[in-house]
Amino acid sequence: MEERFNMIQLIRGFKDILPDETQTWRHIEDTAIALFQSFGFKEIRLPIVEKTELFQRSIGEHTDIVEKEMYTFAGSKGELITLRPEATASVVRSYIQQKLYAKEPIQKLYTIGPMFRRERPQKGRYRQFYQINAEVFGIESPYIDAQLIFMLWTVFMRLEITGLSVQLNSLGCPACRPSFKEALASHLASKTGSLCSDCVRRQDKNPLRVLDCKVPSCQEVIDDAPSMVDYLCDDCARHFNAVQSGLASQGIPFELNPRLVRGLDYYTRTAFEIQTDALGAQNAIAGGGRYDMLVKMLGGPEQPAIGFAIGLDRLVALVMQGLAQKELTPDIFIAALGEKVREKTFEWSCALGQEGIRTEIDFSDKSLKALMKRANRIGAANVLIVGTQEIEEGAVLLRNMQTKEQVTIPIEGMVNHIKKHLT
Repeated sequence: MEERFNMIQLIRGFKDILPDETQTWRHIEDTAIALFQSFGFKEIRLPIVEKTELFQRSIGEHTDIVEKEMYTFAGSKGELITLRPEATASVVRSYIQQKLYAKEPIQKLYTIGPMFRRERPQKGRYRQFYQINAEVFGIESPYIDAQLIFMLWTVFMRLEITGLSVQLNSLGCPACRPSFKEALASHLASKTGSLCSDCVRRQDKNPLRVLDCKVPSCQEVIDDAPSMVDYLCDDCARHFNAVQSGLASQGIPFELNPRLVRGLDYYTRTAFEIQTDALGAQNAIAGGGRYDMLVKMLGGPEQPAIGFAIGLDRLVALVMQGLAQKELTPDIFIAALGEKVREKTFEWSCALGQEGIRTEIDFSDKSLKALMKRANRIGAANVLIVGTQEIEEGAVLLRNMQTKEQVTIPIEGMVNHIKKHLT
């Protein structure tokens, strides 16, 4: 009796990215990379597993990410390691460990890859999700803040994304943030009864995290809370004004959002998000900000830094809403009739593919009628019909599947003849 097995399925919160989608992913990645390189960025590739301490120290122990969402487990020597929940900390770790600052303090880096968070799966939010990150080290000027936002906005414009808004805030610096945190803590203390259990616990240790809470009762408390921009020191105020001026000069529309703090503790001064009106509650498709203290905090030299992350999963959903997908179909389908011609047509398929001509070949013993049906089904533009007689006569038939016209192609120099017909 044949033994049957239950089908193994995906883990909840993870997804397959199928061939119908990957063309869109590649289009987005290529668009971003081309622009990044125009602005002097270079690619860095990083491991997806890091020591847990890296994220505890950088993201913050009292953030949702560290407290609830990280995939953490013991390594072979008992040390705690974590699947990266975000990329910036890993880029900073590499910048320090590989002494990139010694070679050139100003570094512009980008990376693309998967991140992992144990969040509640829902539309647009997965436990393995993908990001495009861009990070700049060694530049303190507010104009690099504006330029990064401009670059991010340009990516979306090239992808023809509409319905976007830039949300902008300043989180101050160690000189001015303490007075704001004190005022915020005082406000929250008077509203404790309206806060969720997480915010009650955080209001003393890290009151800024309350501003990031999405619980409706906490949102009401936040509405009349103090704003960081009212507590900025002179240096931070000048920096923030220059960022706004830079964006205005490039025609980038933005809104000041005093409740925007992002979900990580390492941000200082500029914080920003790009939001869309097309994806419901999951409306942020990119975000970032300054993290001038992080390099030193993780053991490196004192270096200013700023960066952003694009949520690829959500961006793909937006692009696929707005664009009709053009499937990559074969330029040539080789209909090989009979075993005797198979070796020769195999060689041709390799030669055509090597020339960048999308080629499909059927190695089965199907009839010409069946092969033509398959060529039509997969959307082949042309069919190369090859049988024993064609080989003996030194010429093959090339059939245009749209016009139904057929031409004779000499076997000698066949690849070049086909290239001419396709141009």
